[in-house]
Parts: sequence; C-alpha cells; structure tokens
Amino acid sequence: MGRSGLTRASIVAAAVGVADAEGVAALSMRSVGKRLGVEAMSLYHHVANKEDLLDGMVDAVFAEFHAPEVGGAWRGEMRARHHSARAVLKKHPWAVGMMDSRRNAGFETLRHHDAVLGCLREAGFSLALTGHAFAVLDAHLYGFLVQELSLAFDGEQDLAELGEQILTALPEGQLPYFREFTLEHALQPGYDFGDEFEVGLELLLDGLAARLEGS
Repeated sequence: MGRSGLTRASIVAAAVGVADAEGVAALSMRSVGKRLGVEAMSLYHHVANKEDLLDGMVDAVFAEFHAPEVGGAWRGEMRARHHSARAVLKKHPWAVGMMDSRRNAGFETLRHHDAVLGCLREAGFSLALTGHAFAVLDAHLYGFLVQELSLAFDGEQDLAELGEQILTALPEGQLPYFREFTLEHALQPGYDFGDEFEVGLELLLDGLAARLEGS
C-alpha cells in the first residue's frame, strides 16, 4: 500500500491486527507500517504518535459493541450489550484493561456511552441509579473477562488434569470445601466457567430491576 492509500482508519485497523496477533506489547509504529507495507514515518501523516494510535484502537473496539437502543427495553438492551462486548473482547483480549483508560476518548467511545446512558435514563433510571448500573455492569463485564482470559486451563480435559494435580498435592483431610466444590461441581461433565457470565449478569439485572422498581 502506498502512502497515498493510507487513512487513519486503515492504520488503526492494521494496529488492531498487530495487537490481536502478537499482543499490544508488540505494537509499534514500525510493526504497523510493516503490516501495511509502508515506512513507519508515513503513518505520522494520519496519527500523531503511538498514544493517538492506542486511542483509535480502543475507539474501534467500542464501535464493535452493541449500542443499546435508547427507548428500547433496558434489560434486553443491556443483556445484548454485555454479550456482544464479551465476544468482541475475546477477539481483542489486549483491549480488556484499556477500555476506559484513555484520556482522549474517541467519538465511537462517547457514542457508546451515550447509548448506554440514554437507554437507562429513558427506562426511568435516576441519574444516580444510572451511574450505579453502568458501574456495576462494567465491573462485571471487564472483571469477568480478566478472569476468563487468564484461566490456567483450557477446556474440560485440561481442567480435569489440573484439578487432579492440585488435589493430589493437598494434605489429606485439608480444605474440605475446596475438595467438595472441585470434585462435585467443577470437575463434573459439562462444567464451563464461561457459564458463570450469564448467571452473574442476570443477578445484576435482577438487582437493578428491583432497585428501579423501588425508586
């Protein structure tokens, strides 16, 4: 691609590709330029520096989230937003710790936040309850992804091997509740830590619905 074909959007997309493939630690103007087939210096006609590039990358990830419909059924919209965001962040795991960390938020970031706020406000949430809802939902979303993406096992078989390794190393008769949970729940056929995402979300939505009804 020649310099004349470069755009900010194409540069950001290439940077997201680098981060997806190699992690954000591998991101540099040089690595992005290499992916695009241009010299790194040509990127500076469209992005100011690496921080500007990171701002654009986070904005691009927010653009992939489901934006709740203002005036729509808040519970369904928040559920759709939560599930879409989880799928997006599993595709872009480098972004999990960066989503609300950028000081120069882009338009897509602000548009998404406006949609969440608008959906809750139009559903009757007070300003304070809107703030509580947004905070607790994001805490669940991002917190769960941190756990899910850093699990020490991958799939049932790997979990079974890890569980056996841990239990074998435990002193006999110690940690009875850990043993019970591991043997009678986590190591049972069909167990998937990812299922806890939906359970936690529904608990939060139930709590918010009760708080809304009582306000």
